[in-house]
Amino acid sequence: MAIPTDLRKLTIDRAADRCEYCGLAQAGQEATFHIDHVVPIASGGPTDAENLALACVSCSLRKGARESVHDPESGELVPVFNPRADTWSEHFRWDGLQLLGTSAVGRATIAALELNRPLILSIRGEEEHWGRHP
Repeated sequence: MAIPTDLRKLTIDRAADRCEYCGLAQAGQEATFHIDHVVPIASGGPTDAENLALACVSCSLRKGARESVHDPESGELVPVFNPRADTWSEHFRWDGLQLLGTSAVGRATIAALELNRPLILSIRGEEEHWGRHP
């Protein structure tokens, strides 16, 4: 589905040109970040400002149409982090280049989106060198 230009701009500006899941800056990345439907279109999610988030390609593709995932600690099925409804700092914190989950939602989102895989840690190291992390 095509995202109207005004909604695309609002989403990018609101996110300060950073992935709203992992915090990666668009600057320095070759691939253009996606406008993600937080609640997927397949589940009836609307194309409006309250359901759109900026997502790097990796987060967008790994999230896909999922709305809930299992917390690796408890096994509980929990919602994927929702940038429009959740506060990032209530679910995540940085430990150097590692992203840590401070809640079931944070842990589950990190696991599902593979937010500490070796490649992203390497990218974060490069981003840190350029002053763009976190």
